[in-house]
Amino acid sequence: MPALASPDYEKNAWVSQSARFDEAAERLNLDEGIGKILRTPTREITVAIPVQLDDGRLEVFTGYRVQHSIARGPAKGGIRYAPDVTLDEVKALASWMTWKCAVVNIPFGGAKGGIICDPRYLSPAELERMTRRYTAEIIEFIGPERDVPAPDVNTDEQVMAWVMDTYSMHVRETTTAVVTGKPFSLGGSRGRREATGRGCMIVTTEACKKLGLNPVGARVVIQGFGNVGSMAALQMQQLGYQIIAISSMEGAVYNSRGLDIPALDDYRRRHNSIVGFPEAEPIDRDEALLLDCDILLPAATENQITHHNAARIKAKILCEGANGPTSADADEILDANGVFVIPDIMANAGGVTVSYFEWVQDRQGFFWNLDLIYTRLEEIMTNSFHDVVRYAEKHKVNNRIAAYMLAIDRVAFAIKLRGLYA
Repeated sequence: MPALASPDYEKNAWVSQSARFDEAAERLNLDEGIGKILRTPTREITVAIPVQLDDGRLEVFTGYRVQHSIARGPAKGGIRYAPDVTLDEVKALASWMTWKCAVVNIPFGGAKGGIICDPRYLSPAELERMTRRYTAEIIEFIGPERDVPAPDVNTDEQVMAWVMDTYSMHVRETTTAVVTGKPFSLGGSRGRREATGRGCMIVTTEACKKLGLNPVGARVVIQGFGNVGSMAALQMQQLGYQIIAISSMEGAVYNSRGLDIPALDDYRRRHNSIVGFPEAEPIDRDEALLLDCDILLPAATENQITHHNAARIKAKILCEGANGPTSADADEILDANGVFVIPDIMANAGGVTVSYFEWVQDRQGFFWNLDLIYTRLEEIMTNSFHDVVRYAEKHKVNNRIAAYMLAIDRVAFAIKLRGLYA
């Protein structure tokens, strides 16, 4: 893959996604016309969101919803609230959702949404008004058979409850299947909160088997201690993995003998930070990525591993719990150094898989127990891992390009079967 034009381009998620798509499409000898369809989002929506703040002032926020593909089913993807949300980022995330759903072979296309805001400075009432107005602005484009939103960065089950209620009020009937990641009492699914982290644990364990690495005692570094990172850490530790370092926005903590994850989680809840945890020593959060370890699991945000630090990654396995944590330029370096990469569109697909289970349960009006959800999640994630690895070996490419090739092939096949409406 040719290097991207500049560091600015390297950190542009849409450019990075496109570079990987182009390489996978070329190796697939993808039809040029189908390639044009798959490169282009189906719909890009930008909305103005006027909100009356608690002090009476009016503020106007900008919101996005991008539907990348609906070839294999309704669009599916989260909504994030952050001050650095951009349309390019949302487009990239929507396309990654298309590939992610195709890799695990569930009947969704890809979408993503976001609002440019800093939720730390908005009250719960302001967040609710903003969420409801955003939902009203995009309401004609979402629905159980159109586009099913979910939580993402800085959004949660409460935000999904507001989206679901707003949509239901407009259509004049309670429609729980319009979103996933809802509270359990409103049609949410068991196992949803831990699903992404559990999926990371499942594919990491399969990678250990593939490489002949014993998970018991395997040293793990995790970047991010939000939902994905904390759930992955808790469940991996239960299997015997040794979590030696955790980093977060505030800092990082390290213990060569392994961190007590339940104790760290409890400390974080009480202090709103992992910094100062008494059973560990502080380290620089950027240096945590470069520790000598068996498994590195970035579960924070995009572009954490770039050409600047990729050569210093010492992990044998890189499991991408976040979306787009590795730039396209960094891929070449990791590949040359023999790092076994479990790409994001496979590694963190546990979340959308259990979201699919939630959508199915809502539509059935019949809910599954946790054992059934875990069994089906493990089956899908394990099968997907081996599908990608076989594809990589067959086509002599790395795991990321193999995952893209597999996903693109599946979506392209659906488009060809459907044909073009004219």
